[in-house]
Amino acid sequence: MGKALFWRRTHRVLALIVGVQALLWMASGLYMTAISIDVIHGDHLAHTHRPALAAVGPLKAPAAVGIAPDEALRLKQWQGRPVYEVGKGPKARLIDARTGAVLSPLTRATAQSIAQALYQGDGAVESVRWLTAAPQEVGTRPVPMWQVRFADGVATALYISPFTGERLATRHTLWRAFDVMWMLHIMDYRTREDIGNPLLRIAAILGLLLTVAGLVLSFWALRGRGR
Repeated sequence: MGKALFWRRTHRVLALIVGVQALLWMASGLYMTAISIDVIHGDHLAHTHRPALAAVGPLKAPAAVGIAPDEALRLKQWQGRPVYEVGKGPKARLIDARTGAVLSPLTRATAQSIAQALYQGDGAVESVRWLTAAPQEVGTRPVPMWQVRFADGVATALYISPFTGERLATRHTLWRAFDVMWMLHIMDYRTREDIGNPLLRIAAILGLLLTVAGLVLSFWALRGRGR
């Protein structure tokens, strides 16, 4: 009798744990499917298109502005002017294609100007910060970076690369809630990236075993009533 009571209580505890996690799976899954991924990405808060390169007359040759032949190079329109984007990562830099002036790393004022040009909300700039350690919400983006926050209803933050002037990420309240839901869904409470972590596997296995056990017990109960 003692062992039977132990196993019944153990089963109930496991069922409660798995049941709570199943509830979290369903709630987080509902949130992640109910809201458009474009909204989560913040496409409604920041421009996503890149302006076409306009005809601007003669440009400096790459070699004339100190660009080595083996360096990665891209000609693009940026802040109303043609620029060379040279290199990748922390070694990237922007060079004015008409004057040869090096434009990066970007100043605080320039980063704020870029963010305001991209921003489509109605909030004023709340803060501009130079970050050398990426916060959790942009943990995989390269540092350093500029963070420009806006005082709107969803706490929008735009992250700007100081080397290329590109928008690295847009973050806001709905995205942050999505991130929490994703964490709960995959049960990775540290990095929020590992969809094959041990906790998730254990919960899935326990859930499957408890479901099978419940079906078997239900079958036996119905079979007993039919006699």
